[in-house]
Amino acid sequence: MSYDKTSIQEKRRQLHSKKGRVHSSFSLMLLKMFLLLLLVCIIGIVGFLYGSVEGILANTPTNYSLKPQYSATIIYDDAGEESQILSDYSSNRIPVKYDNIPAHLRNAFISIEDERFYEHNGVDLKGIFRAAFTALKNHGSTQGASTITQQLIKNNVFNVGGETNPIALIKRKLQEQNLAIQVEKNTTKEEIITNYLNTINLGKGTLGVESAAKYYFDKSIEQLTLSECAVLASITKNPSKLNPIDHPEDNKLRRDIVLQKMYEQNYISSQEYEAALADNVYERISKNQTSQAQTAVYSYFTDALITQIVDDLESQYGYTQAQAYDLVYRGGLRIHSTQSAKLQRAADAIINDKNNYPVDTDYSLEYDLNVMKQDGTTVIYTEKDIKNYFRNVKGDKDYLTIYPTKKDMKKAVKTFRKATLTDTDTVITESLRYALEPQVSYTLLDQSTGQIKVLVGGRGKKKDDLALNRATSMTRQPGSTFKILSTYAPALDTGGMTLATVFDDAPYTYENGVKVSNYEKNKHSGMITLRDAIVDSNNIVAVKALTQITPQVGYDYLLKLGFTTLVGGRTGASGGYESDINQALSLGGITDGVTNVELTAAYASIANHGNYNEPVLYTSVEDSHGNVLLKHEANTVQVMKESTAWLLTDAMKDVIQSGTGTEAQLHSDMAVAGKTGTTSNNYDFWFCGYTPYYTASIWTGYDYNTSYDNDSDYHKVIWAKIMDKVIEITGQEVRDFDACKDIRQMTICAKSGKRPVKGVCSHDPEHSMERTEYFLAGTEPKGSCDRHVALTFCSKSNRIARKFCPDQFHYQKIFRIRPDKSSGKTEDTPYCMDFQVKDYKCNVHTRQWKEQKDAEEWQKKFGLPTTPEVEEELTVPENGQLQGTPFGNLTLEEIVDRLRKNFFRNADSDTR
Repeated sequence: MSYDKTSIQEKRRQLHSKKGRVHSSFSLMLLKMFLLLLLVCIIGIVGFLYGSVEGILANTPTNYSLKPQYSATIIYDDAGEESQILSDYSSNRIPVKYDNIPAHLRNAFISIEDERFYEHNGVDLKGIFRAAFTALKNHGSTQGASTITQQLIKNNVFNVGGETNPIALIKRKLQEQNLAIQVEKNTTKEEIITNYLNTINLGKGTLGVESAAKYYFDKSIEQLTLSECAVLASITKNPSKLNPIDHPEDNKLRRDIVLQKMYEQNYISSQEYEAALADNVYERISKNQTSQAQTAVYSYFTDALITQIVDDLESQYGYTQAQAYDLVYRGGLRIHSTQSAKLQRAADAIINDKNNYPVDTDYSLEYDLNVMKQDGTTVIYTEKDIKNYFRNVKGDKDYLTIYPTKKDMKKAVKTFRKATLTDTDTVITESLRYALEPQVSYTLLDQSTGQIKVLVGGRGKKKDDLALNRATSMTRQPGSTFKILSTYAPALDTGGMTLATVFDDAPYTYENGVKVSNYEKNKHSGMITLRDAIVDSNNIVAVKALTQITPQVGYDYLLKLGFTTLVGGRTGASGGYESDINQALSLGGITDGVTNVELTAAYASIANHGNYNEPVLYTSVEDSHGNVLLKHEANTVQVMKESTAWLLTDAMKDVIQSGTGTEAQLHSDMAVAGKTGTTSNNYDFWFCGYTPYYTASIWTGYDYNTSYDNDSDYHKVIWAKIMDKVIEITGQEVRDFDACKDIRQMTICAKSGKRPVKGVCSHDPEHSMERTEYFLAGTEPKGSCDRHVALTFCSKSNRIARKFCPDQFHYQKIFRIRPDKSSGKTEDTPYCMDFQVKDYKCNVHTRQWKEQKDAEEWQKKFGLPTTPEVEEELTVPENGQLQGTPFGNLTLEEIVDRLRKNFFRNADSDTR
């Protein structure tokens, strides 16, 4: 710019010109208007922001809870010890109280998350400024400024985080800070830190410190070391990248920072700090995860328990199934189960010991193959398709997906895939698993309460939750175990029978003409008592007894005993009529079968003096506030007389001592009674038994009905091993079953069930048939045995003695008498008469023999001559003379006259 005289003058002229003054005034006016508009905008924006903030703050939630919404359900065993935790992704937490939280654990979180926790009012202004400065310094990389109170509100009130919309983030942050200040006014620091520690995500699906402590360290928070507390506090910043299992190195770096913060803030001493740094906590975490993996799947007992609670919630509260499951897994319930952890472990160990099973264990296939075809459709193949392939294509009509080795199983799958899949097929998923065969189910319950103490739904490693439970959800044919329940219990209770009632075990058919066979096909015991029929598990006697009391009566008794799977009458899948009310009910031949648990509960009613208790898996269920939701109290129902239960028990003691259950004998002198059961096709093998304390049932067989020879009776041995262990663990006093005051005893004949005939029944040709039997008072037999007969035989002919047979040749033989209309060969046959009495008399000592002997006596007495020919039969020829006799050729009249004279000459006066 030039500042000479000319330019200065030009500038003055412009400033004083009219046009210049107008231009200057207009610019000033524009400036004022701009400033005014700017002021208005600022005021408007400030007003808008103020109004918005006021609106946001006004909408801050007022109805809220600082406690976490969902929490895990805890199951306790019968000793009150925690046995299982149930949860899902949103509820894997176990709330704890402030007094149970160690100071080191609280301080670890406070030192790293909110070091001024005890000083601020919910919002930490210093922390906010520090975070802002850090963000500027690090070009946007922020440092957390939220207090523990804000984090708690974020998780439990807003239940959000990680917003991508900045407006939503600002809105939530404002309300969060506002609510934090309000919360701090009305809530103690203890409540805040407690709810916070119960809420936070600590990785691997764990929520809250207690759940995390159990998962990582297998202990409660009260048992945590300082180092372990620091490990948990190190996870919160990034649970997926700082959990000590997947990222132990990163967690260790963070743990060291936590320990340093605790030391700097005077929460721990230098000695504690150094010791915690040196603690190799990560090695313990690694070892614990190995055991955690082994128990990740719920047990069969837990599966059954969940199902029972869900059913009870539906029936008692009207829950839908989805609501019931949601409450079980997320409702923070406290379930007090009936399970004995010690007894369960003992039973599991014995049942899973391969040495207790046949050497040739098989494997049954469980297969799923999901395939996408070229046209986009999907097809799912299972083990049933493999079976059908080998049966229909390969021609093996009896093919089963059961294999002696896993190698054979895989080979069969490979053959099926090769024959079924094409080059255009795409395999989406494939799953090949197996189950050990033969399988097992087992139930042990306390008969006095119905509480199930042990439940085993199968042998081998359990792979899934809520998988097939062979003890509760699989029905099998009960075989001969049903004889006691369907037949002999009602027969003794109301059918007018006793243990001495006799039936003839002889060839027999059902009403439809089908032959009834005993386990030994062609063996028939003949006349046997109900006691013997129970001991020997006789089929024909059971069918005859049920026929006498009627199948309807037997069926009704089974319903009283708690069976829910029986068929009273229905139309089957094929259109035919199905019903269990028939003669085969006595042998367990029913339509759908029964479950192990229900069969055990039925036998428990006999052990419990005739009183039935519904089998239960829990005693009570409490909600998260301690209120009782569900409760099981023993609801005892008398289903048979005490005397009936006592008599059945006494008979089943003999089953163990000398019958079909000898393999189930215990090592101790504890009283035990039980009954075996085998289906006619050898698909199912059972043993149900009890002591004065517990009742237990074991089943073994193949999941897919497969006949096999169980010569070893291993399932009875397993039953006895478990019961021996139960007695040892519980320290039960060895004793007999309770007595019954209404029982009387009497000696009977085992072939008639009546009073024995002295000297007859005890001399049965096989062995003595006299025995002691027990009766309900008033039912003792009145009559004497009518199934034995004593006949006097002559040893000269070995035939029935005549009245002429001399006493010195007499001897007695005892025979059995079969019932009228009894036919066919039985074990009685050799001891029964195979002749008619009138046709089988002595053929030596006849009437003629008697007359000859009398004549000899006369000859001796009166001095008549005798010759060896005297024993010849006298014949009178036509001329009246007796030839070849000591009387020579005398006529009969002459002989009589001579005898008369000799008689009177030698006789005394009285005789004359």
